[in-house]
Amino acid sequence: MTAIETHVQYSSLMMTTTGEYMTQEDDWERDLLLDPAWEKQQRKTFTAWCNSHLRKAGTQIENIEEDFRNGLKLMLLLEVISGERLPKPDKGKMRFHKIANVNKALDFISSKGVKLISIGAEETSAKEGLLLWCQRKTAPYRNVNVQNFHISWKDGLALCALIHRHRPDLIDYSKLRKDDPVGNLNTAFEVAEKYLDIPKMLDADDIVNTPKPDEKAIMTYVSCFYHAFAGAEQAETAANRICKVLAVNQENEKLMEEYEKLASELLEWIRRTIPWLENRVAEQTMHAMQQKLEDFRDYRRVHKPPKVQEKCQLEINFNTLQTKLRLSNRPAFMPSEGKMVSDIANAWKGLEQVEKGYEEWLLTEIRRLERLDHLAEKFKQKSTLHESWTTGKEELLSQKDYESASLMEIRALMRKHEAFESDLAAHQDRVEQIAAIAQELNELDYYDAATINARCQGICDQWDNLGTLTQKRRESLERVEKLWETIDQLYLEFAKRAAPFNNWMDGAMEDLQDMFIVHSIEEIQSLITAHDQFKATIPEADKERMAIMGIHNEILKIAQTYGIKVVGENPYTVLSPQDISNKWEAVKQLVPMRDQMLQEEVARQQSNERLRRQFAAQANIIGPWIQIKMEEISHVSIDIVGSLEEQMSNLKTYEQNIINYKSNIDTLEGDHQLSQESLIFDNKHTNYTMEHVHVGWEQLLTTIARTINEIENQILTRDAKGISQEQLNEFRASFNHFDRKRNGMMDPDDFRACLISMGYDLGEVEFARIMTLVDPNNTGVVTFQAFIDFMTRETAETDTAEQVTASFKILASDKAYITVEELRRELPPEQAEYCIIRMTKYNVGDAPPGALDYISFSSALYGESDL
Repeated sequence: MTAIETHVQYSSLMMTTTGEYMTQEDDWERDLLLDPAWEKQQRKTFTAWCNSHLRKAGTQIENIEEDFRNGLKLMLLLEVISGERLPKPDKGKMRFHKIANVNKALDFISSKGVKLISIGAEETSAKEGLLLWCQRKTAPYRNVNVQNFHISWKDGLALCALIHRHRPDLIDYSKLRKDDPVGNLNTAFEVAEKYLDIPKMLDADDIVNTPKPDEKAIMTYVSCFYHAFAGAEQAETAANRICKVLAVNQENEKLMEEYEKLASELLEWIRRTIPWLENRVAEQTMHAMQQKLEDFRDYRRVHKPPKVQEKCQLEINFNTLQTKLRLSNRPAFMPSEGKMVSDIANAWKGLEQVEKGYEEWLLTEIRRLERLDHLAEKFKQKSTLHESWTTGKEELLSQKDYESASLMEIRALMRKHEAFESDLAAHQDRVEQIAAIAQELNELDYYDAATINARCQGICDQWDNLGTLTQKRRESLERVEKLWETIDQLYLEFAKRAAPFNNWMDGAMEDLQDMFIVHSIEEIQSLITAHDQFKATIPEADKERMAIMGIHNEILKIAQTYGIKVVGENPYTVLSPQDISNKWEAVKQLVPMRDQMLQEEVARQQSNERLRRQFAAQANIIGPWIQIKMEEISHVSIDIVGSLEEQMSNLKTYEQNIINYKSNIDTLEGDHQLSQESLIFDNKHTNYTMEHVHVGWEQLLTTIARTINEIENQILTRDAKGISQEQLNEFRASFNHFDRKRNGMMDPDDFRACLISMGYDLGEVEFARIMTLVDPNNTGVVTFQAFIDFMTRETAETDTAEQVTASFKILASDKAYITVEELRRELPPEQAEYCIIRMTKYNVGDAPPGALDYISFSSALYGESDL
């Protein structure tokens, strides 16, 4: 029933009762009148009610029977009540002018569908509604039991209770007494007139002294309280709704700012770190490269783990924010350009790729420098030996001693030259080895390659010169040989056998002093076997030495026998028996030294093997353990076991157990560092590397955190949307049934079959619309969280922009705009300032300065405008 209908129906009732002009010229049958006191009460009540409206127009009535007779104030009363303009009244004072004005008023009342005699069902319904409202409001108060609109109000407590329920600051209800009805009624009348703008329509003494007060009079007065308080309740409800919406918006904006800050800091750290990892400037020494490796380990142990946690927390915050936005019917959060979760994941992936490449480069460089150091030392050793051998050879080959020598001396010189050529040929391999080592040092980019190349070039040039000088001397000796025929065969034989033997000893000494690099027990065993084989040849070499020494002894014997004067030098060789003996003793001393070096290397390789086995034993346990835990976590989001809170509790316990396992990872990391410090680069006992374990561990922690976040979002969704645990279980069971691959996702065909099984009758257009909701990125799959969001959206009610707009309209008293004063009066300070800052100015029509547009603001809260 509208306000005009309510007001006009009551006025019709009072006019019927008080009577004269409503029936125009017909006289009442006075015998039908009730108690004159009742008629007086009716006239007084209706007069007060009319004046409560007429004073808005700046007038009032004194005698209801006389003042409404010409119809002018009656028409004014109807205009105030309805807010509409009635036809222009007749200004004459004749009887037909008055009748015409009254008829205009009656025609207007009739046009609104109001019956003048209040006996219909509408009045009964309004009466029951008003009575129920009074009963609800006064139920908590002592000595108040509202059952009707007459005797229930005689003691005045019901009226005082209504006032106290809505304005407890106006009446101290605890001081009222049931035995003082007049005082209670007057208190209610005075407070209502002074503070609530409700005129005094009733008289306390009349109500108390009447056995049954007039029902309609009391209904009229009580209805004024209803209208006075109803607007305040609507404003309070509207303010609460707006506060709730604004609080959600403020919280979401705070989460967005936190996400932007975390994302910017993480991306900045990745941006700073990647150039450091991409810096592949090789160092020249092993110590410098090992320092780089130690810096990289510090990065892995100290700097990276906190960033892994930040990345995980960033993903959790993003998912939580998106869930809250969906639950509050807000548009999805779109981070700034380049700060999407996928952008951060791609940046992180790029960091790990660069990190892996940097580690591989470090290990490769260390191997290269190790190889370079070994080759450089070997080059220096062989070059020193060669240069020692070539010292004086050029001067010797350049001599022309054969020009003044005797035949014996010529022959000696010839044989000596042949021995030299034999020695020269024996040294050819060494020169080739020196050149090969220099070439390899150049290919491996040795930092001091210039010095190596210069020395190698000098050796090669000298070697070529020796070959040329040797050829020239042979030609000269062969030319002179025909002149000289005597030769000492023994000296020649000594020289020929001593030179190869001496070369063998030089080679043996070189091999015994040769540096070696091995990375396994098999390699060192191979060297030991070769060394044992060498030791097995020593007895045979000793026989050769004895044979050579026997030749020398034979020379001495012949010289002694035939009186030949031996000057002590073999004319065919620079080697003396003493040289052979000294070098032989040196070879014998080097053999046990080589044995010791090999045994020390055996011990080192055995230690390395223990490290390999120790690492492998733990890695072969930790690797499968991580895989098993990953599989267990993958089934958590699929299997239905208990309530979400129980699942959350189990996951938290599960997560803590996995975190407690971190000590095993740290132990394995320690073994890995020992292996790297021992330059162990491979391990045949396991397929797991420390990198595999690190990646698996980080994936396990991230997966657990993501799964916990999904359960939290499901709890948030359930609580926010009012969904029961049984509904969630039913949704999960339907999802699991059509998740045929058991990977926590459905393809579009399975999703459509799932919806059909749940009673959805889907056409192609409707299904396409639903797919845009559950798969906005067109990935071709529907996750469980997206499925839950869709189902909760279909089954739960959410705030809308229209509801918020309607709430603002109530605060604005039905205006299309709202003022700053109204916002600050109806809303808490924080929410009021939030609205004032974000609302645009309303410049339509005759809006006052400072008017704000709440309609566009409400739409913007839900992403429906460009505000």
